[in-house]
Amino acid sequence: MSTINYTDKIPNNVNLSEDRTLQRALEQWQPNFINWWDDVGPDGSTDYEVYLRTAVSVDPQGWAQFGHVKMRDYRWGIFLNPGDAERKVHFGDHLGEKAWQDVPGEHRANLRRIIVTQGDTEPASVEQQRHLGLTAPSMYDLRNLFQINVEEGRHLWAMVYLLHKHFGRDGREEAEALLDRRSGDENNPRILAAFNEKTPDWLAFFMFTYFTDRDGKFQLSALAESAFDPLARTTRFMLTEEAHHMFVGESGVSRVIARTCQVMNELKTDDVQKVRAAGVIDLPTIQRYLNFHYSVTIDLFGADQSSNAATFYSSGLKGRYEEGKRGDDHVLKGQTYKVLEVHGGQLVEKEVPMLNALNEVLRDDFIKVSVAAVERWNKVIEKAGIPFRLKVPHKAFHRSIGALAGIKMAPDGRVVSESEWAAKQNEWLPTAEDRAFVASLMGRVVDTGNFANWIAPPVMGINRQPVDFQYVRFN
Repeated sequence: MSTINYTDKIPNNVNLSEDRTLQRALEQWQPNFINWWDDVGPDGSTDYEVYLRTAVSVDPQGWAQFGHVKMRDYRWGIFLNPGDAERKVHFGDHLGEKAWQDVPGEHRANLRRIIVTQGDTEPASVEQQRHLGLTAPSMYDLRNLFQINVEEGRHLWAMVYLLHKHFGRDGREEAEALLDRRSGDENNPRILAAFNEKTPDWLAFFMFTYFTDRDGKFQLSALAESAFDPLARTTRFMLTEEAHHMFVGESGVSRVIARTCQVMNELKTDDVQKVRAAGVIDLPTIQRYLNFHYSVTIDLFGADQSSNAATFYSSGLKGRYEEGKRGDDHVLKGQTYKVLEVHGGQLVEKEVPMLNALNEVLRDDFIKVSVAAVERWNKVIEKAGIPFRLKVPHKAFHRSIGALAGIKMAPDGRVVSESEWAAKQNEWLPTAEDRAFVASLMGRVVDTGNFANWIAPPVMGINRQPVDFQYVRFN
């Protein structure tokens, strides 16, 4: 079960060859996937040989190997963590029952919806990042972008396998629709708003991979608790691959900050125009990008009160982040949780049934971890001796979903008037001028070992290779 067979047309560890009908269906979907990749995958990358990691097992001690692979020839496949015949449902109304190997009829529609929504985010981010390779700040960064792209493609395969195997004709139609939608398309957009936003530059990319891929981690962690065992096993392995995406985001922002601080100290100035004139990204602009990407990402957790979240939990479809480490009864009936509302122009806390507030529980777990990363970025600024601190904005800032949608809120948590919002939003969110300035720095640098002026080199290379290793061969 743990070893992956790469001699198969579709690499897998699910004994695909024993189910000829499923194998044929997936082999018919495969060329459509390749056509999608050619149409909207990484621009111009077809003939590049990239130093990629490829899953060779699901054993955490030796699950991946590294080597140069032609992007178009990357072997996308279907990998599930090993099963446990004794696994029990450990939350919700089915607590203590045996985990399900097949989809119970009464939960079919909800499970399909969960899998399709998760599956839709994977190709969406590839589409959002399609042109970034043309402005890569280094060969090292280009390689990291491509690694993320191929793994998002594989995560699409993970969800498509579940749809084909467990949902019959409906599943096959949903799998086709995952290739038909396009990020940002007016007529056929991706399901979630954040995945229709542009990712126009590398600062946006690093913020996206830190914040939005971290949302992915929290959503996958909640699904990894599912009573539907194939979904739990699929998402557990996806989490193994997801860790690198967040590393790219956190270390990328950190390197941008480090370079900015270095230039500020060389010039002995914090004047934004002088810093920009030196060709690096000023700290206030980094703060505005942070505010935007963070607020868009926390909307992805959904409305703060949700009957769907309650249903998904009670039914055993989707648990909480690290469900097994929580000390409550894992049923949650009669328990409450605090959510925010605005009354009389002020934010107030309100106790609501915890089952209905599970989106907010997951959002608050995400916020705790995100604050910790921003503090690590602040240590870079502090070490440079610069009196500036990045801050995570209040969770009611710039929200579009739930009770806080549309509220005019300053990043520090003050409810503000329409006029103050209009006057100050350019201090709080990236302006067209900010984006144009950042875009002006985005020139491609792919000579081995060289880096764009606006970003510091990493401390170490990938897989113990040197930083100036030839991560991409341009054939």
